[in-house]
Amino acid sequence: MRAVAILTAAGSGTRLGHALPKALVPLAGIPLVVRAAHALASSGLVRRVVVTAPPDALAEVVAAVGPAAGLEVVPGGATRQASVAAALARLDDEPGDTVVLVHDAARPLVPVRVVRRVAGAVALGRSAVVPVLAVADTIKRVAADGEVAETLDRRELRAVQTPQGFTLEVLRAAHAAAADRADDESLAATDDAGLVEAAGGRVWTVEGHEDAMKITTPRDLAVATALVQSVVPSPAPSAIGARP
Repeated sequence: MRAVAILTAAGSGTRLGHALPKALVPLAGIPLVVRAAHALASSGLVRRVVVTAPPDALAEVVAAVGPAAGLEVVPGGATRQASVAAALARLDDEPGDTVVLVHDAARPLVPVRVVRRVAGAVALGRSAVVPVLAVADTIKRVAADGEVAETLDRRELRAVQTPQGFTLEVLRAAHAAAADRADDESLAATDDAGLVEAAGGRVWTVEGHEDAMKITTPRDLAVATALVQSVVPSPAPSAIGARP
């Protein structure tokens, strides 16, 4: 089984407190987008990656990821949903049953086994799959005035990560059904599985991993840096489609 991937890297990184676009922020000397692409390539499953970049930093992202067979960088949109849609448009030559992984550059340390777990579940017939973690904290729903409205049963709650996996046909249909809200930040979906759900589709889960944390704040970056520095240095990023 071979897969293609969409790597979203068009975020501004404002909350990260960095002058660079988030995708280009270095994690132990290597940009987040490069580490995320490496994670996908190291799975041995991904033969093609479409990276979405901030339109005003397109050249910089191209330079960061470097020339690699099967890798393409395209301008992202005003929202994450719009960016994924822009990348989807580049996959028109792929058959509908192709396994598509949608991953975020903000999750650069996702373990290879999670990438393989998601892709494998799609290949086995689960047309929409997300990696998840159990929620450790007690979660409360709070009203606008700050009053607790409800304490949720955390046994039924999961935190969702990426890469999320889909058949290309299902992902295309979900985006087409919600195309009218793709450019509105207040209405656009924050993940692709949500679009599948909204379109009436079914979504399954597989086990995620704590290392697939999302880097949003300076503290997140510090934690990720500590993780990287605590392990044996990884080899140089491999080419897309190369087997480990």
